[in-house]
Amino acid sequence: MTATILLFQITLPLALLGWIFFLPSGSAMGLALQIAGVGAFLFALARVAQWALPVWWLPWVYGALWLVGAVMLVAFRPGLAGLSVWPSGWGWLSAALGGALLAAGLWFGAQALSGRSSPPVEVVEIGTPFARGQFLVASGGSHPIVNAHMRTLDESVARFRPWRGQSYAVDFFGLGPWGLRAQGWRPAEPEAYAIFGAPLVAPCAGTVVAAEGDRPDFDVPQEDPVNRLGNHIILRCGTAEIVLAHMRQGSVAVRPGDRVQQGQPLGQVGNSGASTEPHLHIHAQQPAEAGAPLISGEPLGLRIDGRILVRGDRIGGADG
Repeated sequence: MTATILLFQITLPLALLGWIFFLPSGSAMGLALQIAGVGAFLFALARVAQWALPVWWLPWVYGALWLVGAVMLVAFRPGLAGLSVWPSGWGWLSAALGGALLAAGLWFGAQALSGRSSPPVEVVEIGTPFARGQFLVASGGSHPIVNAHMRTLDESVARFRPWRGQSYAVDFFGLGPWGLRAQGWRPAEPEAYAIFGAPLVAPCAGTVVAAEGDRPDFDVPQEDPVNRLGNHIILRCGTAEIVLAHMRQGSVAVRPGDRVQQGQPLGQVGNSGASTEPHLHIHAQQPAEAGAPLISGEPLGLRIDGRILVRGDRIGGADG
């Protein structure tokens, strides 16, 4: 994972920006494709990639550098008016690369943006599940390119059926100083992550239908693939169930049968269950059939604080 992040989120963007600054095309067509292609590709990368690593604001830095490079090339480049319209020689290779980047950027960017639309199921309205703090959406939305949970919609894969209810789930990381999710690149201690211990509140008024709080919090990247929810709470809000998973051991403050009001404390974020690092998993579903796995009900969409949240979005706690 580290090598992939270093390649696609640091090395490749810097290489493309360096291409604009230091190797601008010698033709008008090539220059236009170069600028547009790099811009479109950086935009798509900003929307598709998970920017918890290295930091959520890095795509904005890349965008600012791209804009500076584009302005310098168009407004201040000497001899711009004398450029030939069409490339020649090796210039065609540069133009082709710019065109390929433009096509890829437009395609993947459009796919990512489509994830902001409502999913083709009932959408449940809830409030923020956090009492305070700032949080980054790691996975969410209505397209698989920004929401990895949607792979469980594939009914042909038998192992996905017990988890089907979480197909439109949203995952959150915490944001600490400088927008960092953790103290270090990938520390083993759960306490080093900004979200670990974050207080959770009921995102809707309802009844607790399931709660568990005794499972251990694991060091990163250990996990429990069998007890996937770890410490969790399931709330029945109206006809829908809201599932909050991977909570901190010993923090769950409610029991099955309890009535809760929106904003009532529920517990804390932890690193229990099938969690490779501390985060909150939340999803909505129809109640599972009697005797079926807890999260095998029909999946529902979520609108949190009036928003369909997708990868890269940020949200605050109820206390601001």
